[in-house]
Amino acid sequence: MEISAKMVGELRERTGAGLMDCKRALVECNGDGEAAVICLKKKGMASADKKAGREATEGVVESYIHTGGRIGVLLQLNCETDFVAKNDQFRTLARDLCLHITASNPSYISKEDVPAEEFAREREVAESQCGGKPPSAVAAIVEGKLAKFFSANCLLSQPFIKNPDQSVGDLIREHVAKIGENIRVVRFSRFQIGG
Repeated sequence: MEISAKMVGELRERTGAGLMDCKRALVECNGDGEAAVICLKKKGMASADKKAGREATEGVVESYIHTGGRIGVLLQLNCETDFVAKNDQFRTLARDLCLHITASNPSYISKEDVPAEEFAREREVAESQCGGKPPSAVAAIVEGKLAKFFSANCLLSQPFIKNPDQSVGDLIREHVAKIGENIRVVRFSRFQIGG
């Protein structure tokens, strides 16, 4: 099948990927636009995972004060270069993360940040709720309850408020793939009057 410039342009507009990447994806998927989108996402996520180990020492401190001034968030979001730190996509991501933190009130950035004592306590509570269940089912039930705990309390595991089908961690990896640099949430603080 012949891949037209129009097809490549439409795919680029949908995904933000480079022209040659779009053309290669369309060739690989025999001109199927939907399959090409999925192909680009998979390649982008794989590329994002490779970039995760790179040092991110530039970035922004973003702030958000909710209407009425009763809730405020400060977020440090790092990237690799000051060029990306000034990029609109990166700044929009920082702003969206502040809005998410305002609404979802996470306690930790990732599950690795949960203190060992709290993790052990949550595991113990989950195991105690499995009374009478067959031992083969207990492990799966406990893992499910811990995943639910992480989803409620860890920023990167939470469903993103603007798209609950996507976790915050996946949103960041998507931006890493688009922008081409490692992006990392370094820290955040959420302030609330009366809370």
